[in-house]
Amino acid sequence: MIKKITAFALLFISTITLAQEKVLLRLNYEKGASYTMDMKMNQIMGAGLMTNKMNIVMNQSITDVSDNSYNASVKFDKMTMDMAQGGMTVSYDSSKSESELDEAGKIMKTRMDPMLKTVITMKGNHLGEVLETKAEPNIPGASDYTNDSSVVYPEHKVAVGDTWTMSKSKNGLEMNFVYKVKSIETNKVVLEIGGKVTGIGEGDIKGSMNIDRKSGVPVQSNIDMTMKIQGQDLVTNMTVSYTKK
Repeated sequence: MIKKITAFALLFISTITLAQEKVLLRLNYEKGASYTMDMKMNQIMGAGLMTNKMNIVMNQSITDVSDNSYNASVKFDKMTMDMAQGGMTVSYDSSKSESELDEAGKIMKTRMDPMLKTVITMKGNHLGEVLETKAEPNIPGASDYTNDSSVVYPEHKVAVGDTWTMSKSKNGLEMNFVYKVKSIETNKVVLEIGGKVTGIGEGDIKGSMNIDRKSGVPVQSNIDMTMKIQGQDLVTNMTVSYTKK
């Protein structure tokens, strides 16, 4: 009987200890490390009034690391887009030659090809904040894909159930994110994502994120935004994965 009580007590103590475990989330990049970022976005407005499906693949190389910051070089690898609006459709695939595209795709190719040749240099800190970006050549919109943080970590350690917030503005929208620690595991930290969208549209944010515990890199995220813009429902789903080469 005493042995059973002792075993139960040890199990109870270990469970409490695990539940109270805290982790300090930081980006711990290694100089020379390379990552592939794969971003997929799907948008639907109204009852199919407008649809947009996009996939962007980028390669990121960590060129320098200091105690609190890092420098990186980012290049576009591939971009695809399928958009339909008002009876018009545009289909574009950067891996296809001009002869394989329709007229709308050819027009898109002339606009996107210069961006695909752009090299973006960026500087960020260990919390995940992007401090500087520079595109060469300076193509309008190229840096937009790198100067937005997917998450900015808090200064303090966090345990399961802890929350923190982050806000960012883009294209007339104010996005207020709430991050909650769902679980702390041996190799990863899992977050629940919630929040609100205000500005030219109003709605809700829901999603999840898996963070590599050692490197602090958000290796997988999935975010759904449902909002109303000018009386129309707009649903956006975005998934992003980071894979170390």
